[in-house]
Amino acid sequence: MFNLPDSAVTAIGIAFIFFMTSAGAGMVFFFRHSMSNKAKRIFLGFAAGVMIAASVWGLIDPAIEEAELQGMIGWVPAAIGFAAGGVFLWLLDVLLPHLHIDSDKPEGISSSLHRSTMLVLAVTLHNIPEGLAVGLAFGLALQSQSAIAIGSAFGLAIGIGLQNFPEGAAISLPLKQENVSTGKSFWYGVLSGAFEPVFAVVGLLIGTQLTTLMPWFLSFAAGAMIYVVVEELIPESHVGEHSNIGTISVMLGFIVMMILDVALG
Repeated sequence: MFNLPDSAVTAIGIAFIFFMTSAGAGMVFFFRHSMSNKAKRIFLGFAAGVMIAASVWGLIDPAIEEAELQGMIGWVPAAIGFAAGGVFLWLLDVLLPHLHIDSDKPEGISSSLHRSTMLVLAVTLHNIPEGLAVGLAFGLALQSQSAIAIGSAFGLAIGIGLQNFPEGAAISLPLKQENVSTGKSFWYGVLSGAFEPVFAVVGLLIGTQLTTLMPWFLSFAAGAMIYVVVEELIPESHVGEHSNIGTISVMLGFIVMMILDVALG
């Protein structure tokens, strides 16, 4: 792909998801105000659509195929792993102190953490499964040595990266509104995406070293991503009047991810 070694494409894909979060955070240098509610609904809906499509084609389908190649009943690890991923994110949601944008009530266990730190942790919650998903996809592709699989993994990285851009801005711009310096607001936005490449590397190691566990981990990442979509992204994309813009954005994100998967995979 692109006349580059598979390892180079993998490195570019993992770097891209972090770069897009950082680029989004950089919007704090160009805009004084936070995103409008309409823009937030559009971006959140788009992110939800991307993650739904990525969960189905990039994670669940490969999990079933891998399980069947290993002689298992395909849906068993897919179902168990999916449920485990949802439970894992639910536990993080319950235990990790975090604060969602436009909310004054922190979630998770009681903590004395600063508001800005808890805002970053809220975004980190769904960066974990996103990073894991990208790493697992590349790990599976490298293990199979398939150009088609590499293309599909790179398409997943592009889709995740596209929806990471507004995430970075959604951290840095509100912080600037709360009188945090522009520089600090930017670095908080960058920090919010720092866990994503870390977990991408974790997923990559799992995919290349623990191949027998791939069906379980692929579906685990899918379950974690769908938990985020249903718990946070879709509800927040439909807050207020004219919620149909959120629905349309979900469909658009789904279509974009579907096209990327088919075109590059």
